[in-house]
Amino acid sequence: MDIKKMPKEELELLSNKDITFYLLDNSKKSINTANLFKEIIKLLGLPKSDFETKIGDYYTALATDKRFILLDDGTWDLRSRHTSDKVVKIVDNEEEEDEELPKEEVQEEIEEDNYDDNDDTDDVYDKEEDLKDLVVIDEDELELEE
Repeated sequence: MDIKKMPKEELELLSNKDITFYLLDNSKKSINTANLFKEIIKLLGLPKSDFETKIGDYYTALATDKRFILLDDGTWDLRSRHTSDKVVKIVDNEEEEDEELPKEEVQEEIEEDNYDDNDDTDDVYDKEEDLKDLVVIDEDELELEE
């Protein structure tokens, strides 16, 4: 489908991600984020001010859509055209891989994490204080009273 020949009314019914899909499919080459979004703004007849205010959301939408991949050169293309070794891995700061610790530091962390669950010296409350208000009732004595 040639997206550039499509009437504006039909284009408005598509999402920006769908328009991007058709643009990339028709171009047969990868395109950077800015050029893709400028083309969408041009096709939809949107004001140029939308570029600066919505480019971040557009980039996020492409990054989360599995149809697209970000290549090493910073351009987007259709995932179906590429093998996985050309895809740029986007890693959030919160999800960074753990650094390899030297063996000594790993052992120290393990020793710090180990503690005796049965050690009563670290209890926050006194068990005897907790039990002082409880009363023991002998069931046999209750039966005799009835």
